[in-house]
Amino acid sequence: MTTKLKHKKVGILFSGGPAPSANTVISSTALNFLDHGVPVIGFYRGYEFMQDFNINYPKLKKGTHYTEINYEITQVRNERGIFLRTSRANPGKGINTIEELKDKGKNNRLNNIIDACEYLNIGALVSIGGDDTLKTANFLHILGFPIIHIPKTIDNDYFGIPWTFGYWTAVDAAQKNMLNLKADAQATDSFFIVELMGRKAGWITYAAGIAAEAIMMVAAEDIPGDTLDIDQLVEDITNTIIARENNRRPYGVIAVSEGIVDKLPDEMKPTETDKHGNILYREAQISRILAERVKSLYMEKTGLEVKVTPKQIGYETRSSPPISFDVVLGSMLGYGAYKFYSEDTFGIMVSVTDNFDLKAVPFSELIDSDTLKTKLRDVPKGSDFYTLKERLSYRKSWE
Repeated sequence: MTTKLKHKKVGILFSGGPAPSANTVISSTALNFLDHGVPVIGFYRGYEFMQDFNINYPKLKKGTHYTEINYEITQVRNERGIFLRTSRANPGKGINTIEELKDKGKNNRLNNIIDACEYLNIGALVSIGGDDTLKTANFLHILGFPIIHIPKTIDNDYFGIPWTFGYWTAVDAAQKNMLNLKADAQATDSFFIVELMGRKAGWITYAAGIAAEAIMMVAAEDIPGDTLDIDQLVEDITNTIIARENNRRPYGVIAVSEGIVDKLPDEMKPTETDKHGNILYREAQISRILAERVKSLYMEKTGLEVKVTPKQIGYETRSSPPISFDVVLGSMLGYGAYKFYSEDTFGIMVSVTDNFDLKAVPFSELIDSDTLKTKLRDVPKGSDFYTLKERLSYRKSWE
């Protein structure tokens, strides 16, 4: 969609969980605009302050709620953390249809964002974030505000882009941690069940597991239907451990994705949420549940004890120093935001194709027009990547 802007100034915000190379994207985006004489406003903590803006009592304060970005942004390109900080504020939550989007009782937070931009003479926004942030961008686009979106998730489950920035850094960090655990397991004749991030898809679990020589990798894609048969999974893990021992390899690391929590029976699902209503998957401690049940079943099968240690690897991966691939990818996505802005093209997500060539993907290709939900991308069963993780898992002699 082509749109002429009311104001030249541009706003940037980062929303959702941290990701390696976040500062790369912010820096590259801002620098490309500044180099072309476009002033840049950076909003702190995503939409948290903007969604509560009141045009009659404006309280957006420079230095507290936003900053005027200058060339000092060049200094953060390889730094960890997020220059603009972040939050999970979701101003479009509860809106599920076009009719609801047009309901002033439900779209007030979205209109507050537009009012905040008008108050600061901002003509367009660049949002950086996950699927909820993409939904918000689409809502603002439908309401007529010019916006460009840059996809962010270490889970790599974004539809419309082959790799999301920070994903391979997260995989690298998880691999290093898991190789340490593998060495410990080998030295002590024991096993680790490692829980990794990935709410909807197994990209991190499979890639980190392959790289760290895990003996077994389990994600949502491996669970048939909507409900996890936890007894069957415990049986499979226990049999793998016994097969390893029978082959004189009484050690190993088993990688599981936090996303399988979503398929637990209702009575086992976590109920604790953050302040924005997001379920905290980590509170289920699926690695601990599996470890305890595996030890119990192992005792039933062998009459012996086995050391199985649960371990969560999460925050360590999403705030790791970015590897060069993610710095280049993040820089390209930031440049893409300016490129499409300069072409007066909005209502799109910045993506890349082969050799990092830029591609503008319209929101209409990323979001279901009926449900207004974003499309996600899991690891297809039968794909070469899925088959690779299966081939590199321990070949169980009991099969």
